[in-house]
Amino acid sequence: MKLLELYAKLKTDLQVIERELELVVSSNHRLLSDASLHLLKAGGKRLRPAFVLLSGKFGDYRLDRLKRVAVPLELIHMASLVHDDVIDNAETRRGKLTVKSKWDNRIAMYTGDYIYGKALVMVTELNQPEIHRVLSAAVLQMTIGEMEQIRDFFNVSQSVRHYLKRIRRKTALLIAVSCQLGAIAADSDREHALRLYRFGYNVGMAFQIRDDVLDICGTEKQIGKPPGSDITQGNITLPVLLALQDPDIADELREEIATIRELGPAADITRTIRLIRGSRGITRSEQLADRYIDKAIAALDGLPGISAKQHLTDIARFVAKRNF
Repeated sequence: MKLLELYAKLKTDLQVIERELELVVSSNHRLLSDASLHLLKAGGKRLRPAFVLLSGKFGDYRLDRLKRVAVPLELIHMASLVHDDVIDNAETRRGKLTVKSKWDNRIAMYTGDYIYGKALVMVTELNQPEIHRVLSAAVLQMTIGEMEQIRDFFNVSQSVRHYLKRIRRKTALLIAVSCQLGAIAADSDREHALRLYRFGYNVGMAFQIRDDVLDICGTEKQIGKPPGSDITQGNITLPVLLALQDPDIADELREEIATIRELGPAADITRTIRLIRGSRGITRSEQLADRYIDKAIAALDGLPGISAKQHLTDIARFVAKRNF
């Protein structure tokens, strides 16, 4: 099943979110507007807005309120991508030039800051202090996760536990609060909001692990960037860490990664990719992602048996098996 099919019943409301995103990032400042719209038009899965809307179904579903959570969450995600591309020196994302590549690093950083600011302005339209507390805490943790990733560039000695803690901050937390805040904005039962948070957290962990597997196993057409980009940029992900646990290839793989660190983008990573693909690192990563999805679906137990519950389950299963 395709993601668009999973979103079918949300189509009209997601179109409202999409229009709102475009309105919010538009500016009288031509350069900021152009750079922000370039990022927006590059597309995206809009997973966070979809989770906000579906979680809102467990309470008083009002789009005029939910959009003031869904749009800021997607903007925060977008802003983090712009900053990521500067840090990673990425030329493309989703098959399109990044903001830093189309303009430069300074424009990219200020565009990210601008989008963050727009998110904060919009969410203040909701007079619910809990939403502001949860969101600000999540942004703080995301920033720490980004700093941890920079600190661990090319660190082949880091533990799997450390990696999981990092992706919790970088990715899983924003998906978790998307579910939680959708429920809070809809005045849902507090226990429902907690269950939805747990669901989103586990989906987010699986989502990032799947991303890391695709970076190794996907094609450039599928993932919108050259395979192995994470390694080239110094980001040592779960499939790599697990492949390094294989004594038959560990020494050679460490040497390959050391060469990549020395040569940078000029390095030939063909052998590195082949070593990881041939290891059990891929299978073990996929198995862990599947366990997170099982936990996510289990977290929905106890929620009302409305159609949104099944939609969340379907999206969770899609996340673990997606190829883009």
